[in-house]
Amino acid sequence: MNARAVARLVRMSPRKVRLVVDQIRGVPVNEAYALLQFSKKAAAVPVGKTLRSAVANAQYKGQAEGEVVDADELIVREAFVDEGPSLKRFRAAAMGRAAPIKKRTSHITVVVDKRGAS
Repeated sequence: MNARAVARLVRMSPRKVRLVVDQIRGVPVNEAYALLQFSKKAAAVPVGKTLRSAVANAQYKGQAEGEVVDADELIVREAFVDEGPSLKRFRAAAMGRAAPIKKRTSHITVVVDKRGAS
């Protein structure tokens, strides 16, 4: 029984978010919480929110099926980051020119599952 959560249009570069997501993939949920809490990366905040949402979705799904899902039994089965749409902006450059700036966004997906399930 797996549950997922998706955070879309997070105003952070996918490359920077992937550094954090790579640390929690395949890790038990409680250990992932600890890793995110003490991470110095700013991307740890939206990844943590997505992880908490996935755990809450798993508990809700388990409750609907009539079973109790404990957060201690969950593991981060999948975690990945996709690139979202870029906000295109321009900055003033030398000699009256304009230099383009791409403000990138990310879609963060976290899937949690019970520890023994495959």
